[in-house]
Amino acid sequence: MTQNENRLFKFPKFSELIVHEDDNLIAINKPPFIASLDEREGGEVNILRLAKKYCPDAQVCHRLDKDTSGVLLIAKNPETYRLVSIEFERRRVNKIYHAVIQGTHIFNDLKVDLPILNQGNKNVTIDRARGKQAETIFNSIKYFKHFTLVECKPITGRMHQIRIHLATQHAAIVGDEMYKGKPVYLSQIKKRGYTLSKNQEEQPIMKRFALHSKKLEINIDGKQYVFEAEYPKDFATLLKQLEKFDT
Repeated sequence: MTQNENRLFKFPKFSELIVHEDDNLIAINKPPFIASLDEREGGEVNILRLAKKYCPDAQVCHRLDKDTSGVLLIAKNPETYRLVSIEFERRRVNKIYHAVIQGTHIFNDLKVDLPILNQGNKNVTIDRARGKQAETIFNSIKYFKHFTLVECKPITGRMHQIRIHLATQHAAIVGDEMYKGKPVYLSQIKKRGYTLSKNQEEQPIMKRFALHSKKLEINIDGKQYVFEAEYPKDFATLLKQLEKFDT
């Protein structure tokens, strides 16, 4: 996202993002283009800063990539943060993401078990010798002519895990240029009747990669929580256009 686009992007009120709140925990539907945590000193708006204005003791319990939308958990006190962290560390959190990928792919409980090495500076690679264990299960939800809506269930929580695991299957996420995913343009799927006015440059349907944290299930202190987040406008628009012109 360019600086100009960033200025145009309106940050929502934190309270409008909340899908669940109780005495200890907040679950939000994180919008795209906002980092989960402080990325650098004096940097731009992020979820942690917004949360602390709402609740001074707030701590973000895990992170989503800046461009990824969806369910994100925020603890309102140190004890809840500790309990949630333990569940994540012990891999007892059930996380479900939805992604739109390039090509038609029939994934039926496809298990990708490829170790990921974090090379720093947000660069990761598959490295069987030095990488940390990383496991994701994929299921196709809906097929289009040139794309597939996929459910992604990461068992581990490595950086860029879903993105790089899909890329290894020649199924890069739409718009994920880091892993050779291309954006989708309306002119590409709407073959007839698409015109662009003179001197106008066509914009992609989605200005980020198509990945959304759809659902999260966690047990905290004997209580079972299930959180779901609706698709944001851009993700919903992409699916609507694919249903209309790419089926």
